Amino acid sequence: MQIQSILLACLEREGRAMSRRELFHLARLEQENPVLLKKALDGLVEEGQILVTQKHKLISSKTAGLVPARILSLSSGFAFARSQEKGDVFIPGRHLNQALPGDLVLLKVKQSPKGWEGSVEFIVRKGKREITGRVVKNGRKLEISPDAGVRYNIKVVSSKKAKMTEGSKVRVALSYDKEGRQATARVVRSYGSAQSAKVCADSIVDMEGIPADFPPEVQVEARNMAEQGIREEDLTDRRDLRDQAIFTIDGPDAKDLDDAVSVCRTMKGYSLGVHIADVSHYVPMGSTLDQEALKRGTSVYFADRVIPMLPTELSNGVCSLDAGSDKLTVSALIELDSKGDFISCDFVKSIIRSKVRGVYGEVNDLFDGTASDAVKTKYKPMADTLLVMKELSNILKEKARSRGSMDFASSECKFILDEEGRVQDIQPREQGLAEQMIEQLMICANQAAARYAKREKVPFVYRVHEQPDPERIEALKRVADVMGFQTRKLKPGVQTKDLANLLDASAHTPFCHVISHQIIRAMAKARYDPNPLGHYGLSLEDYCHFTSPIRRYPDLMVHRILKDLISGKTKGQMEKTYGGVVEDISQQSTDCEIRAMTAERRCEDCYKAEYMASRVGEQLEGVVSGVAPHGIYVELPNTVEGLVRSDMLPGEFQYDGEFYYVSGKTGQKIGVGDSMEIEVLRADVSSGQIDFKALSYTPFQGSDQ
Repeated sequence: MQIQSILLACLEREGRAMSRRELFHLARLEQENPVLLKKALDGLVEEGQILVTQKHKLISSKTAGLVPARILSLSSGFAFARSQEKGDVFIPGRHLNQALPGDLVLLKVKQSPKGWEGSVEFIVRKGKREITGRVVKNGRKLEISPDAGVRYNIKVVSSKKAKMTEGSKVRVALSYDKEGRQATARVVRSYGSAQSAKVCADSIVDMEGIPADFPPEVQVEARNMAEQGIREEDLTDRRDLRDQAIFTIDGPDAKDLDDAVSVCRTMKGYSLGVHIADVSHYVPMGSTLDQEALKRGTSVYFADRVIPMLPTELSNGVCSLDAGSDKLTVSALIELDSKGDFISCDFVKSIIRSKVRGVYGEVNDLFDGTASDAVKTKYKPMADTLLVMKELSNILKEKARSRGSMDFASSECKFILDEEGRVQDIQPREQGLAEQMIEQLMICANQAAARYAKREKVPFVYRVHEQPDPERIEALKRVADVMGFQTRKLKPGVQTKDLANLLDASAHTPFCHVISHQIIRAMAKARYDPNPLGHYGLSLEDYCHFTSPIRRYPDLMVHRILKDLISGKTKGQMEKTYGGVVEDISQQSTDCEIRAMTAERRCEDCYKAEYMASRVGEQLEGVVSGVAPHGIYVELPNTVEGLVRSDMLPGEFQYDGEFYYVSGKTGQKIGVGDSMEIEVLRADVSSGQIDFKALSYTPFQGSDQ
């Protein structure tokens, strides 16, 4: 927020405590809206950037010699906190001031021979102070083995509200014992067996605060809207596209089909239609449905379930673009030249009837010539359109490559479950030509929507991705240097194209996933913002999310704004309706996205551990994917990653502090890209942690060994 930056800069420039009135005066913000000023200031206080003194004056934490940080982990006798300014900070137990993981604190820090060391001066804001774990037996007593956050078994002080048995997955509230030295646990909920990934997923959903069920009033409203269907009056201002060759292409199990496409050649190039479910027609702004959708922010996808943003009556019903049914849509009608450049774009409210329910795998079979006769017959009406669509997507993909758009190596997987929801197999998820084709067409539509809103200068929700942090680019450079890649252009202000070239150079080497991961770490996180700040990763000046309003709230908001533009509302009317909400919606949608991604990753770890638990004792081949002080990470061909702890390495290998484990006897190195034969030692479903034992390793040919 710009106001926050101005206030903080003023306080740090003055270097002293002052009243609110004086701060607003010196920052030249006296004429700003008082509500916005209070909100900005309260936000800085909540983040620990500003302190309120006992005399109710304001001073920046930096001026007070303190560093905001969040407690990451608690061990017996010490803890670690993470600061944006200092990185990881070691905190001796005697200086914790009873802080717990998740707490936002202000630290007084000093440099020690081993790095930054700190003491907690203030607890600015307590975290949830709740964690999950597994009940274990210690003699006759039951204790909690935490999944994360606390690195020792915790004494249970109460479990009156939840049944606690050995081996069960539980949620506990943390506090300190009477002496203030050791964390203690009060069990607040028991979920079931900690060795069931499904049970662990239930606990993750609960801990992350993701609403699993819809309130009755929301379900009633969704049912009423779905039963409304399409009325005669809904067609009066819509373009009828039902006779056009429009169809969907999705995964075989998808039920929320929110995008359909059409393409044809023109004298100048191509005419592209991207037709998106008009969800906003059924979810009025401010309605009970809308408030619930905003609270959820996004649909969340797990191995065994989907937690939708909207009730299934809408997401899988009236809004889903099922083949052969009339559906209300918002269409982006885009004219492109033969090079894939925009000629024009028109957004219209429309009605379509999808001709085919396309499936990625079937379309890929058509493209590579392996399709069955049944598949060929199914797609016969769309055969010519598919070829033109593929042609256009190749042009768009080449255009993206030329501007430097990055194509990251995928480490996604798909889980094969049995009837009881247990993992039977894990396979790498591959993206075929059909998936890449639809992705390019959706990017084109998203770009067109953002360009339109920016040109009209109306309040909007953009998808932004800012420049990488210079320090992280330097860390990427060191890693890429060690792996033998050209790094001359890896410096502050690096162009997207230069990172894309590094990705391409690593594409067919064992370092592919590592370089991809390091680049992702170096870059800022994509987020939503009311300002068109551009998308660094795609190398685009204008970008938004327009194509998935069934499962993402920002897309739903974008549709409302576009439809008001289509209807001829003035900029003044648009400002009145959306000016005061797009910033809050951008922030909340970003927070919900982070929450969903965190939950999805943690659940995926549990399912991977459940699968590997059945393979304990097996010997498998993998590739070293990372090195750290505590050990070596090895990735198997099925994307499962496990840890070879440093004390389990053969010989006398020691971590060199950056990239290798080096043998003190022979000087041999183990590093990223090396092949390693491992034995599966342990797989803890509750925490998602998998341990391997190293049996042998083979240096990557050509690496500096």
